Amino acid sequence: MAAHHARSNSLPSRQHPLILEYDEQLCRLRSSEAASSSSASPSGKLSGLQDLHDCVDKLLLLPLSQHALSKQQNEKCVDELLDGSLRLLDMCNTAKDALTQTKESSQELQSIMRRRRGGESSLSREVKKFLNSRKVVKKTLRKAMENKCSLSLLNKDQEIVSMLRETQSITLAVFESVFSFISGPKSSSRSLVSKLMKSKKVSCEEVNKSNEFASADDALSLLISHG
Repeated sequence: MAAHHARSNSLPSRQHPLILEYDEQLCRLRSSEAASSSSASPSGKLSGLQDLHDCVDKLLLLPLSQHALSKQQNEKCVDELLDGSLRLLDMCNTAKDALTQTKESSQELQSIMRRRRGGESSLSREVKKFLNSRKVVKKTLRKAMENKCSLSLLNKDQEIVSMLRETQSITLAVFESVFSFISGPKSSSRSLVSKLMKSKKVSCEEVNKSNEFASADDALSLLISHG
């Protein structure tokens, strides 16, 4: 009863189209986070996250939402939400920089392989340069996750504040998932290299069973080790 009363004071009724859309988008994102990586791709999660934020933007334009956020007792909560949003934006920039750096390193490596100039020594140098770049990217992502925003408990009596907190929480979870995808499994390359040194033979299926980033790291690590 208290929850319904709180919603009536700060948001339209439960049956309002935007409230129903928000609940649906949030439920879908939570389900994708609980699913395996093979059935819920990072791009799919990011697309769902965008849909959720689009819905939240519409909710924030409602007069009742703006009135609830403007109340003096919610000032501290709003400040915390804004601080959390800025931290999430920092994580967006970190992910963007990581992907840009990886893309540039990949393009340089592909260019060397297409031209086939400089022989094996030139290719080996470029592969090592790519792997070193990936190490820097992974270290940056790990540091970003270690310094991730800590979303404090907010006033549950104000439903709009609670919904914004839920949105930040699921956004952080999706970012963690994307960062993990970009970094790849920690032990993947090491285990495959070890297997290669013992058997001198590793199938393509073993290299490609992980995500694209990890597959590239594994394949290039194997190439260097074999060379």
